[in-house]
Amino acid sequence: MATSSSKITDSVEFPSGIDTSKTLFGVGIVGLIASFVGYFLNHEQFFFSYLTSYTFFTSFALAALFLVMIHHITRSSWGTVLRRIPEAFSSNIWIWAIFFIPVLIGMGTLYSWTNPDYVTGDPIMEGKIPYLNEPFFIIRQFIYFGIWGWLGYKLHKISVDMDRTNDWGMTTLLRKISAPGILIFSFTLAFASFDWLMSLDAHWFSTIFGVYFFAMSFQAFFPMMILLIYWMHKRGILENTIRKVHIYDLGAWFFAFTVFYAYIAFSQFILIYYANIPEATLWYYHRLEGSWAIISYSLIFGRFAIPFILLLNRDTKHNPRILIGTSILVLVMHFIELYWIAMPILDHHGMSISWMDVTTIFGLGGIFFGLFFKKLKKHKIVPVNDPKLADSLAKHYHQ
Repeated sequence: MATSSSKITDSVEFPSGIDTSKTLFGVGIVGLIASFVGYFLNHEQFFFSYLTSYTFFTSFALAALFLVMIHHITRSSWGTVLRRIPEAFSSNIWIWAIFFIPVLIGMGTLYSWTNPDYVTGDPIMEGKIPYLNEPFFIIRQFIYFGIWGWLGYKLHKISVDMDRTNDWGMTTLLRKISAPGILIFSFTLAFASFDWLMSLDAHWFSTIFGVYFFAMSFQAFFPMMILLIYWMHKRGILENTIRKVHIYDLGAWFFAFTVFYAYIAFSQFILIYYANIPEATLWYYHRLEGSWAIISYSLIFGRFAIPFILLLNRDTKHNPRILIGTSILVLVMHFIELYWIAMPILDHHGMSISWMDVTTIFGLGGIFFGLFFKKLKKHKIVPVNDPKLADSLAKHYHQ
């Protein structure tokens, strides 16, 4: 058993020689330029590809914000050493909101409920007019991003201020913000998922779609964290601070939310199947025919069965190769599932992969991670004056 003290022996500054953000911004700009060229070639494909990629990356920022608030509310110590990673993601939501503008521009293409001819004479759609109308949709987006942006910015700012002031009373303020914040966040996340994805098929409805989207997002965020930490370790960043036991904890959360995701996804399917309401069952029917059925069944294995089996054993959560491989698999399946939710609206009869699906991923991904590394580099990468840091570091020696 190790006997060294529970003190940080690594540098808490992001290495100045690693200028990842500039490279990522470059990739992002090139990807977005290529994507916008695609707009003039096939604007329908552009908007659907853009929405899918935007939702993919936004899901990580929202899951990060939720994790930060849970951390503060529960006063947990296990994740203190790695908390700056989700803080860096969530603190950029107010900037990331700018990239939602193309979705607003493409509302008429993405959402059939914006077409009066589609709504008029349809009793189901006419009943949804008070909610599904363009002015209210736009207002809701300002509310969502305003709340998320403020929460992410404020929680990160207080956290980094504590590095400078060493005022432990700020932990109380963090809890006071997080407690009501997580309740408001839950509602806004659910309604945002209704707006962005569920209303693509305006006739369809699911009472647990918000929880389904949350489960997808939160499950995918832990593999993202695992891959980032291994990337940092490979470059000598926080090798002795974020230790194997902390990565094991992330693997345990990863496993837990793999089960939770499967439970929610199956619950949504079986409730709709049992109720047998045409407006609801047709959504699954279209995704169980043609080449879409391949994705439907691959999700069962790629997003649940394989990760479940690989992470079930305690030892595998200590195995870097298994963790990295499983993490990559789930992140790929996360994008595929969002693609499976959105794209059948555009391509009813089967998959039709477009080059814009790729350029929007690189374009938005480059900007998203460029913002992340820029923020991570700006402040200490460990909350050095957090009162729970010593317990988080000592956890390695108590295992």
